Parts: sequence; structure tokens; C-alpha cells
Amino acid sequence: MKILLIEDEPELHKLIKQYLVQEGYLMESASDFITGLEKAKNYDYDCILVDITLPKGNGLDIVRQLKESRSKTGIIIISAKDSSDDKITALDLGADDYLAKPFNLAELNSRIKALIRRRNFEGNKSIIVNQITIIPDERIVKVKNEQVVLTAKEYDLLLFFISNKNRVVSKYSIAEHLWGNDSDQMDSHDFIYVHLRNLRKKLARKGSVDYIQTIYGIGYKFKANE
Repeated sequence: MKILLIEDEPELHKLIKQYLVQEGYLMESASDFITGLEKAKNYDYDCILVDITLPKGNGLDIVRQLKESRSKTGIIIISAKDSSDDKITALDLGADDYLAKPFNLAELNSRIKALIRRRNFEGNKSIIVNQITIIPDERIVKVKNEQVVLTAKEYDLLLFFISNKNRVVSKYSIAEHLWGNDSDQMDSHDFIYVHLRNLRKKLARKGSVDYIQTIYGIGYKFKANE
């Protein structure tokens, strides 16, 4: 899962980023309004964490502009402003959650997980697609109730496919999801094939059907019954 953190307090920024990386998230970050807005508009994220008070602007304006552009990204406000008016304004603009500083990092993680479940998996803690079961909170994958040991990239690739099942996803969008914004500097996306090949092998060994179709010249589709 890919997270954008927009926070200008250096120490808090560092703590949040380190903690969420340890929890398995792919992190991108910004420390001012202009950089945060640019990243939020130009790249796809599963969740954006944004402070209200930022250098060069207000975090609520980022929420406003994303909602005006019909972005589907989940948004959690993290702010030292703990007034009811600020919370109401943020939620009315379209933010999904509001967490007042100081907060426990484990609580932040729980809120991110809950948001992603609501947005991508209808609030379910387990995702079941035919023979495949995924438990995102624990990063566990099973085929026919037998656990499949995947690398972090293989797991993220599978979850990305299932989040976009029956839709064609480009190699570029896969690369961005797995490697972050720097992926647009890469000369080739051949590395995707390596992870995809290994993922297919591991799932097949446990008895899974190969649901991943290659769409030549474009990307891939995870084709599964609704």
C-alpha cells in the first residue's frame, strides 16, 4: 500500500515515516503545501496523511482540490488543531478521518488499515477471491487455506491486482505502486515480469488458478468471477 505523508514537523515526519515503512507501507513524503499538492495530484496513493498547518498553504486546500478533481484517494487529517470546527470542516470537505496530535502511531496505523478496508474491500478484514484469501492487516495470503509465503513486492503486487480485479492495469501503474514516484525514471519495467513470474509460481504450487492475464503492449488483468 502506498502512502503520501504531508507533514512539516521534522521529528514527527521522521517518526511517522519510519514506523509506517516498518509496517510494510511504501512511503512518499512532502513537508510543504506546494510539494504535497503536486505529488497528491500527479501520483496515485492508497491514503494521504496531511497536516492542516503547512508552509506555503493550508492542508484543507489539498483536500478541497483533490475532491474537486474526483480523486478516490483516502485522506486522513493529522493536526494539532483539535477543535470541533476544524474536524467538521475537514470532514465536510471530504476527508475520511481526523486524528489530533499527539497521537499513538499504532492508532494511526489502525485508522489507515480501516480506511483502506472501507475504500478497497468494503470494510472486510479478509478478502476472498475464489481459492485465494488475503488478510491485509496481517499481510497473510492463503490458497485453499494453506499459507503462501510471498516477498513484500509479491504480496503488494497480488493485493494491487485484486484491488483492481477485472480491470486492465498498465505496467507503469504497477511500477509506481510497487516502487513509488521514482519509477517514472526507470528505463524498463522488465523487473515487473520477474516478480509476476514468481508470484504465479507460488500461487500455482498451492493449487490456485492463474487469474493474471497479459494484455500485450499495455499491462495485465486479474480476471476473476465477481
